[in-house]
Amino acid sequence: MLLTRYAIATIALAAYSSCAFAQFAPPPAKPAVPKAPSPRAASCHNGASFDRFLADVKQQAMAAGVSQRTIAEASPYLIYDQGIVNRDRGQRVFGQLFTEFAVRMAAPYRMQNGQQHIKQYAAAFARAEKEYGVPPAVIAAFWGLESDFGANMGNLPTLKSLVSLAYDCRRSEMFVNETIAALKIIDRGDLHPDEMIGSWAGELGQTQFLPVHYVNYAVDYDGDGRRDLLRSGADVIGSTANYIANGLKWRRGEPWLEEIKVPPNLPWDKTDLNVREPRSTWAQLGVTYPDGRPLPNDNLAASVLLPMGRFGPAFMAYPNFAAYTEWNNSLIYSTTAGYLASRIAGAPPLRKPTAPVAQLPFNELKELQQLLVRAGFNVGKIDGVLGQQSRAAVKAMQIKHGLPADSWPTTELLARMRGGTAQAQPAGMVR
Repeated sequence: MLLTRYAIATIALAAYSSCAFAQFAPPPAKPAVPKAPSPRAASCHNGASFDRFLADVKQQAMAAGVSQRTIAEASPYLIYDQGIVNRDRGQRVFGQLFTEFAVRMAAPYRMQNGQQHIKQYAAAFARAEKEYGVPPAVIAAFWGLESDFGANMGNLPTLKSLVSLAYDCRRSEMFVNETIAALKIIDRGDLHPDEMIGSWAGELGQTQFLPVHYVNYAVDYDGDGRRDLLRSGADVIGSTANYIANGLKWRRGEPWLEEIKVPPNLPWDKTDLNVREPRSTWAQLGVTYPDGRPLPNDNLAASVLLPMGRFGPAFMAYPNFAAYTEWNNSLIYSTTAGYLASRIAGAPPLRKPTAPVAQLPFNELKELQQLLVRAGFNVGKIDGVLGQQSRAAVKAMQIKHGLPADSWPTTELLARMRGGTAQAQPAGMVR
């Protein structure tokens, strides 16, 4: 697996690489002896042991319609692994400039591979676009980012991952539901327990569906009677289109993300995904395409997205971009996925900034987050990484201090919040 939907927001940058994961492989013939659960793992289950907890989960599964035969078949794989829990607790949010991430993950070879897969599975892509309204490039971009078209789906037994995370207290209810959904996948004949191999976070298949999404949105597109997202390219295409259209509410026939050029005097407080204006309004404000062509003078609503502030790349984000942020709430991931889809569809490469964009060092960004918390903002975890909540708080403080409100943290904002008089760095200077 390249990018786990839930793990992307918690994966360490040092461990992140498109080739950092083992190839898909079958599980050992006999499940490994599990590590003992940590004492704290049972705290949200009234002190119940893992065995007692598991018995309750099995009862819930049978109440949800899972057969006793399936539960018996899956039981050897329903074992606790403290290593999975430690991995979930121990990961850090990664921090990287959008341009660096996009250059790596939306590289030309991945764009070309996406175009080749669209040709290879032309019939399935055409059917999916007709039935669900999702363009082939959108599906192919997620397919490439999540597993490099099936080359890297993870190598851990899914049932073990799910039940271990269910017993842990951090997201217990969510993973109990995912465990039951995985049993339903087995029960309806889509996969056998020993075929369920994926990421440590319990996601399955070439576009990394959590089991609940697998149950709700997987479709049999090759007509073999199974919904096989591990091996069937047609099933992957149809299921991913179904999820994007019906789970993420894709709007048929509308764009998702386009690169733009912004003027130096744009009202920066308007550059936010929560602010939508007609394209005609953005055109009146001086926004154009990168080559200077004017935007269409129409009423199609859109937001201006500046993932690295006013000196970095700029995008017109349409309502369909919400499907990307819903797929993965990491702004870097969602913007990269939308950009890769546009490249697969034929858009030109990203225009490089005229100068390097200044970025606060990790320790200063962490200090800024602490100051934002003291000012009454909820930035989530104070981790030195610019997430959505931190960006919103930065914009609010930029407005308060009369600075360009582009959501990008600067030395000047940090100085203002410290109450000091430090001068801002010239635009583009790298620290």
